[in-house]
Amino acid sequence: MFSKAYSASVNGIRGLVISVEADVSDGLPVFELVGLLATDVKEAKERVRIALRNQGYYLPPKRITINLSPADVRKEGTAYDLAIAVAILAASGHIPCEDLENTMLIGELSLDGRINRVNGVLPIVSAAKKRGFSRCVVPTSNLEEGSVVEGIEVYGADSLNEVVHFMQAVDGLKQCDSMYKMGFDKVKRAAGGPDFSEITGQHAAKRAVEVAVAGQHNILLIGSPGSGKTMLAKRIPGIMPRLTFEESLDITNIYSVSGLLKEGESLLFERPFRAPHHTITTTALIGGGRVPKPGEVSLAANGVLFLDELPEFEQNTIEVLRQPLEDRQVTVSRLNAAYTYPANFMLVAAMNPCRCGFYPDRSRCNCSMRDVRKYLSKISRPLLDRIDICMETAPVSYEDLEKKEERENSETIRKRVEQARKIQYERYQGTGIYFNSMLSVKEIAAYCKIGKKEKQLLEKAFVKMNLSARAYHRILRVARTIADLDGSEKIKETHLSEAICYRSLDKKYWEEM
Repeated sequence: MFSKAYSASVNGIRGLVISVEADVSDGLPVFELVGLLATDVKEAKERVRIALRNQGYYLPPKRITINLSPADVRKEGTAYDLAIAVAILAASGHIPCEDLENTMLIGELSLDGRINRVNGVLPIVSAAKKRGFSRCVVPTSNLEEGSVVEGIEVYGADSLNEVVHFMQAVDGLKQCDSMYKMGFDKVKRAAGGPDFSEITGQHAAKRAVEVAVAGQHNILLIGSPGSGKTMLAKRIPGIMPRLTFEESLDITNIYSVSGLLKEGESLLFERPFRAPHHTITTTALIGGGRVPKPGEVSLAANGVLFLDELPEFEQNTIEVLRQPLEDRQVTVSRLNAAYTYPANFMLVAAMNPCRCGFYPDRSRCNCSMRDVRKYLSKISRPLLDRIDICMETAPVSYEDLEKKEERENSETIRKRVEQARKIQYERYQGTGIYFNSMLSVKEIAAYCKIGKKEKQLLEKAFVKMNLSARAYHRILRVARTIADLDGSEKIKETHLSEAICYRSLDKKYWEEM
């Protein structure tokens, strides 16, 4: 007898529906699994056989063949176990085959028949909805995660017997009543995080960070040890706009595929802040591996990727950031498939000006000019050109530490950032652009028009600072953001001057290289 159940695999961060076909026929007793399977999928044969026996079902002494289709897609993971077991039971007459047509089954079976948690449930349920399935059965520990998707019934099961009784219409399964989308804005966010009011001095650096966040610009902070670079970086998520439901869903998709969602965690409400150590490998940063998974650039999507002590990273590792910074996505190609992951992160990098950290203060720096150049040369020109803002953090004086003054908190800065983002959203509505940093050369000409005086100022800076074409366009993007923070429709000289200042610092340190 023949039956067909449905499961799904994850391709990148998207679900792909997999048909699980079962045929139970006369012949020598054998249990075969086919369909371009990885080792962990082939092992499902033993898990399913023993789980069925321990749940009170016995495989008939017949020829059992399971095909996972499409056969040209490599199947990996343990999420197919439940669908394989149910397909065999349907082919053996225990479950009505017609009940499987609109049901997707996801779950790993333990040997006693319990259904274990799996990764990637959120994109899988989304794929099931798009393909027209009316219901989806997932492990109970994944129930809240799957229930985020609206328009499809999601049920949680603890054991294979529960699923069989559900398919036989004997008993029901658990459902989650939470309506995340309707109440998303009312969800209580975590309070008491790092705040900008805790930072002493560094007014220019704070302003540069505010401009960077307002336009989603990449920023490099240069300064001596202890000047507050890391403190500034860690407080950036606190001034970024609150996540929208769509942004939260995108981030949760990535973390679901990566297996980083905690049990009972269904949706992420805070923007990610990823700060990998400088010993990170290229694969861990960009993504990939034997079983491809998102890297740090994808885990930081819609949030911040913070690279502290930038020159300490392997040069080959940080150079691979060039393409993601331009394209805002990463494609990992393998023999059997290509996986595309988002990389729309804000890069925040911090570094010392030399190995000891005190250049150009010769009273404290003992590095030779050769050592300084060698240290700075680890950051290439092409990478620097992709960083919109370079800002120096000056050492904090004792007077600054003792000064009692009321400082702006993160919430005040966030309101200004949100207003600037709102202006950008309205300006670019329908164009697929969300931030000024996303403007192409053609779009810069349309949205970053400047007057005669501004053109003369920019021409002088271009010649004097020996700017590249990429740096020229990045100055205009930053100037557009500064004008938006100022509530100005036109880019004025003051806006352009400030944007040029954010490009002058890299000339100070790299001009002799």
